[in-house]
Amino acid sequence: MTEHYRPRVRYVIGPDGSPLTVADLPPKDTRRWVIRRKAEVVAAVRGGLLSLEEACDRYTLTVDEFLSWQRSIDKHGLAGLRATRIQDYRGN
Repeated sequence: MTEHYRPRVRYVIGPDGSPLTVADLPPKDTRRWVIRRKAEVVAAVRGGLLSLEEACDRYTLTVDEFLSWQRSIDKHGLAGLRATRIQDYRGN
C-alpha cells in the first residue's frame, strides 16, 4: 500500500486566527459562499482537518472550484474570494 496515512487533526487555525474544528465549519448544505466560509474550508483542507475529497463531497464542490478558492487566497488574499471582484483579479 503506497498511500500515506495522515493522522486527523482536531483543529486548525482558521482565517481569522482562531481555532477551527469540524463543528465550526460551514453547514453541509451551505449554498451562499461568503468569503469567510470559503476561507474556512480552504484552511480546513490545508491544515488536515478535512481531505480535499471530503471537502468536495461535503459541500458538493468540484476539485477545480476548491482549487480556484485556494489560488485566489494565495494570489490576492481573502479579498480574492470576493465573487463581485473576481473579474478584476483574473485580469491581473
